[in-house]
Amino acid sequence: MSVIVVELITLDGIVSDPDGSQGTPLGGWMFRYGGKAVGTEDRFRLGPALDEGVLLLGRVTWQLFARIWPGRQDPYAARMNAAAKLVASRTLAQADTSTWANSKVLDDDLVDAVRRERRDVLVLGSLGIVDRLRNADLVDEYRLLTFPAVLGTGRRLFPASGRPADLELLDVAHVGPAVLTRYRRAAR
Repeated sequence: MSVIVVELITLDGIVSDPDGSQGTPLGGWMFRYGGKAVGTEDRFRLGPALDEGVLLLGRVTWQLFARIWPGRQDPYAARMNAAAKLVASRTLAQADTSTWANSKVLDDDLVDAVRRERRDVLVLGSLGIVDRLRNADLVDEYRLLTFPAVLGTGRRLFPASGRPADLELLDVAHVGPAVLTRYRRAAR
């Protein structure tokens, strides 16, 4: 089992509000590079992990995705819709997740649930979850789609007050207007 964090990010490390759905002053920065910047294909090269693993999403990200993905009719959307999904939320009830197939609200503590999970865990966006898993030393890999934007303000993937991490570069690829980088935890 691996925990893989998947983020859209700017050159200065900002991950907040890439699509503008949160209404922040600089939100929507991803769409400056075209509506297909992320597109309808596996831009993060998740491969079998998407089909055999489990998506772990926070409530806000899950609600946004639950409005978008079920209505799409392409092969990648079919994979996203078929994927197992865990939602970390204190306010959603299990009945609330019926709008997006294969979604389940986590009943247990987030960190404990991830430690018990046998499948690969893919964390999409959901920075609060990323923070908790990183602080518990559970993140094995980061897949970052870096856009050529500098915002100067917003939530950063790696805050200045965060714990240090040594990472090893696995892969770099040009993806549309961005660069996909894959990093894994360096050997200890």
